[in-house]
Amino acid sequence: MILFVLAYLGGVLTIVSPCILPVIPFVLARADRPFMRNGLPMLVGMTLAFAVVASFASVAGGWVVSANQYGRVAALVLLALFGLTLLLPGLADRLMRPLVAVGARLSQSAEHAGEETLLAPLVLGIATGFLWAPCAGPVLGLILTGAALKGANVGTALLLLTYAAGAATSLALALLLGGRVFAAMKKSIGAGEWIRRGLGAAVLVAVVAIALGLDTGFLTNVSLGSTTALEQSLLDKLRPHQKAEAAEPSGQAEAHLPVEDISPSLAGAQEWLNSPPLSLGALKGKVVLVDFWTYSCINCLRSIPYVRAWAEKYRDHGLVVIGVHAPEFAFERNVDNVKNAIATLNIGYPVAIDNDYKIWRSFENEYWPAHYFIDGNGKVRHHHFGEGDYAESERVIQRMLTDAGNKNVPTGIVAVNASGAEAASHKDDVNSPETYIGYDRGDRFVSPGGVAQDQSHIYAAGEPQLNDWSLTGKWTVGEERAQLDEKGGSIVYRFHARDLHLVLGPSTEGNNIRFRITIDGKAPGDAHGMDADAEGNGLVTTQRLYQLVRSPGAVRDHTFEIRFLDPGVQAYAFTFG
Repeated sequence: MILFVLAYLGGVLTIVSPCILPVIPFVLARADRPFMRNGLPMLVGMTLAFAVVASFASVAGGWVVSANQYGRVAALVLLALFGLTLLLPGLADRLMRPLVAVGARLSQSAEHAGEETLLAPLVLGIATGFLWAPCAGPVLGLILTGAALKGANVGTALLLLTYAAGAATSLALALLLGGRVFAAMKKSIGAGEWIRRGLGAAVLVAVVAIALGLDTGFLTNVSLGSTTALEQSLLDKLRPHQKAEAAEPSGQAEAHLPVEDISPSLAGAQEWLNSPPLSLGALKGKVVLVDFWTYSCINCLRSIPYVRAWAEKYRDHGLVVIGVHAPEFAFERNVDNVKNAIATLNIGYPVAIDNDYKIWRSFENEYWPAHYFIDGNGKVRHHHFGEGDYAESERVIQRMLTDAGNKNVPTGIVAVNASGAEAASHKDDVNSPETYIGYDRGDRFVSPGGVAQDQSHIYAAGEPQLNDWSLTGKWTVGEERAQLDEKGGSIVYRFHARDLHLVLGPSTEGNNIRFRITIDGKAPGDAHGMDADAEGNGLVTTQRLYQLVRSPGAVRDHTFEIRFLDPGVQAYAFTFG
């Protein structure tokens, strides 16, 4: 129930996000008509259209995206005609007459055949729903991630419908308030006609903005508000135990550990590394720590030194550590890539390859990293999501080992001196979020004209403000990554953090791709990361996370650019620390 409340409130907050702005003219264009017969049917149509499209998109492949593009074209044509009817009343009479006639036959409530029915605003609402692409903030991201990982289900569809209903509520309030303003202004002679024409012009401007991609580019930069901080605040308040940087209550280890889940399963792994297949039944009597991770996740990399230290310290005292590798990107499904990462990270404990997310679903997990502490009877007694609280987690391990009857359990807390990408984040100085390069989850892209999806396109540099980014050169942007088609292309990002990482890989295995980075237009010098030298030079050799910047001094805003001297690189996501 909490998740449904969260979804609804997240939808309500879309009224202040840039992606909702192009929809406003379509809503206010009918503000002068009775709400129940015009505004409400339009909002219902818009809500249903979005929920249906989003439900399919969350569980299907690229064909749904392509089909939706045709739907967007049809919607743009319909709404452009609608805008023209507002400007030209004569055209409105001719175009709407057949639709009104059909609606009259369908609507039993119509008092006579010439009256506009519920069908016209409902169709306009459905068309508007095709154009409405809500910003993928934390709330919608939570819903869509669950859909992608857990598969199609009725619950996901209901959550998306609830989210859409929340946004429709905000638009309904705007419609009602707009109707009152509209009615007041119509008291002036001729004002109604001018208002009608002004709304028609606004609709046409919005159609042009959407057709040119300005709704996701320019509007993102000029918007006065964003839902991201508001939605994240909702997540923190309503679901604090599932926040990515969650901290468990102080003193949890000393309190009684409740049973959080009964006997989840370790079955379904594609393969086991460093061990034969394991089960909680076979591990009865052991304390088990299950760590969900993926090798290009910076948060996972920073927690692994602690997991590795616990596995070593308590191995002879009843603790079994199991890493469950659940991939985020397609290349992480390659078992050879995971084997190389395990060797590089010096992981000696068992690792289950969970490419089908069967273990993930058994635990009803939603995060990387996620730690589950399981007693000798196979019951989950404690959990922790995200980085941090390592001392508290270790005290939980000690308490569970003692409760399981193990003698001489070591005390004290491990001291970890991690380096490179595994070093702890300066989280108080991180003001830049994880940023995806692919269009499926991409945000704050400022190259002029926006993203040309799944086609080779020449991009020009934008003018990035903090946390904006752009491409230059010839790239093909896909759902989860961008691929450079000709040498000399670059990526520019304006960031605020000590560390900057970028998930990269060659499009052809075995190719080495040269790159050069700059910070504020200069070689990085002492600020270079472990995968670049002081002159900014580096080499992409395999698909993984590359640490490119580690600033030694005070943290402030910087403009980062990475230019590739060879074609064929694939870029997936920025992360910061």
